[in-house]
Amino acid sequence: MIGIVDERNRALIDVPVRRALDSQEASVTAWIDTAFDGHLVFPKRLIEELELESLVETEAILADGRRVTLETFICYVHWFGNLAPLQVVANDGKLPLLGTGLLEKRVLHIDYLDKQLTLD
Repeated sequence: MIGIVDERNRALIDVPVRRALDSQEASVTAWIDTAFDGHLVFPKRLIEELELESLVETEAILADGRRVTLETFICYVHWFGNLAPLQVVANDGKLPLLGTGLLEKRVLHIDYLDKQLTLD
């Protein structure tokens, strides 16, 4: 997969997402967040646009140490040849995040000079 580094030095990659196995695919540009050990975090407005199905609430510890309860949803992601069901955490942020749960067993190369990235 190929991504970019934007003008604010954020590593971004397009993630092909479906709301259900038989639904149409949408491309979501996500910011790679190596401090997040889950799969995906989407802003609530994006979850509503994609009409993702609600799963459960889950407890989480934020980077500042606070414990919070977060809503989760399910989506299907076409990831390196597999269509995988994934849990999506909802937040009030502006950008979708891709965590290390999807980077596991992959090689991520970010080139800040040429403003591009590859994920193999």
